[in-house]
Amino acid sequence: MPAAGSAFAGVGGNTACVALTHDTASAPALVIDGGTGLRNVETLTGGMPFEGTLLLSHLHWDHTQGLPFFTAADDPACRVDVRLPVASGAPSHALDPLMAPPFFPITPAGLPGSWRFDALDEGRFEVEGFDVLAREVPHQGGRTFGFRVSDGRSSVAYVSDHGPIVLGPGPDGWGPYHPAVRELADGVDVLLHDAQYTARELAEKPNYGHSAVDYAVALAERCAVGRLVLFHHDPWRTDDAVAAIVRRFRDGPVAVVAAVEGDTITL
Repeated sequence: MPAAGSAFAGVGGNTACVALTHDTASAPALVIDGGTGLRNVETLTGGMPFEGTLLLSHLHWDHTQGLPFFTAADDPACRVDVRLPVASGAPSHALDPLMAPPFFPITPAGLPGSWRFDALDEGRFEVEGFDVLAREVPHQGGRTFGFRVSDGRSSVAYVSDHGPIVLGPGPDGWGPYHPAVRELADGVDVLLHDAQYTARELAEKPNYGHSAVDYAVALAERCAVGRLVLFHHDPWRTDDAVAAIVRRFRDGPVAVVAAVEGDTITL
């Protein structure tokens, strides 16, 4: 859920959404996840309608609730190609339970502009001038994907919801560093990784589908990541608590920062 209030104002409280832009482009053409942060993409398009692809890692509320309020796509001239994991049925109807009366006035079919919905599966594909690798990662409650995105010079891995401990304790008790996540993370310039829990919290909530911060740091070290961005903060984690977590790892071999709403990373 989004987090509101002065204690969360520094890091920001919207749910997951990351936009990627080519150096030569003036607006993002690839957006990963449609949490409530999706409404802020409008500030990146300069008021122009969005034209690009939206990758949904999975369909939980905190990664899809921004779709009805995607103001940059609330335009007859927009083009939105949505790729999403579906268990069965047509991809165009996968979001109907989220957007339909009586819970919302319209269904996805009522969105203005050109919207296309396609099934997402494991593998490598080209989209909006990026090379994307999609791998399934463990996360309770439906198929969940992590992504590795490259423009041929730089690379970013996005693993926002990842519960490896369901595969066993691994070498450190936080879950194994399994082949799928290592393929996504190995040698990337930036890794955005699930950091919802501390190690102690993970021990109390092993089946909630998320990672310990310590796991994310250890994974980044094992995979020779350039920079680790701790992502998907627990909604009760205040600014001060996030800052304290980052300080724990500031002298390690990998640069560790916290994801902050509105931040831009240039590669």
